[in-house]
Amino acid sequence: MISNSFAKGPESWCSYDYHACILSGGQNIFILTTWSSQGGVNNSGYIWTDHTRWSTDVPERPVSILAMLLYRNWINADPIDLRGAEVSVYLRGDKLRLHGGRCYFWAHGSKGGGRWHYTSHPLTIPDGRWADEPLRFTLQNDEALWHNSWSGLPPNPRPLDTVLSSVGSYGFSFVGFALEPDGKFSMDEFEIKPAPSS
Repeated sequence: MISNSFAKGPESWCSYDYHACILSGGQNIFILTTWSSQGGVNNSGYIWTDHTRWSTDVPERPVSILAMLLYRNWINADPIDLRGAEVSVYLRGDKLRLHGGRCYFWAHGSKGGGRWHYTSHPLTIPDGRWADEPLRFTLQNDEALWHNSWSGLPPNPRPLDTVLSSVGSYGFSFVGFALEPDGKFSMDEFEIKPAPSS
């Protein structure tokens, strides 16, 4: 079980600023989310980010924003098998404008192979409030339900099964927008429960 309650801090969750990466000469720039000690679900701690910390990731197809992400090696954790895993999370927007875009969960393989967005399951983000119940969804191991938006440098596409069997990073993206999304994006009570056979 993976559980981020954000009771004491941001627990290494970041946003990805691709434009800053380009300006830095190609070094990846990750900006730590802000932790609030109250205001989350049941007035608990939670994390948030906004458009000052993310930017469009142009190499992604389609262009994407990696609004919140976590690399497992940042927390000294091994890759995880997410085939058939169940995800539970509370998401919230405050004056968050996606400009026609949608929010998806994504996974990236620990040994390359690219990023796969779970496009068959767009996520609803309540405005100005937390939902009464968390979003819950199962990560089905079926390529027809996902989209491979990036396959590494140099391109190294691998089957979804290979990527999901050894996931090194995951998070939430905005995809399909007409203008770059802006506003505040928050998360609380993130959990992943691996499938029993994993």
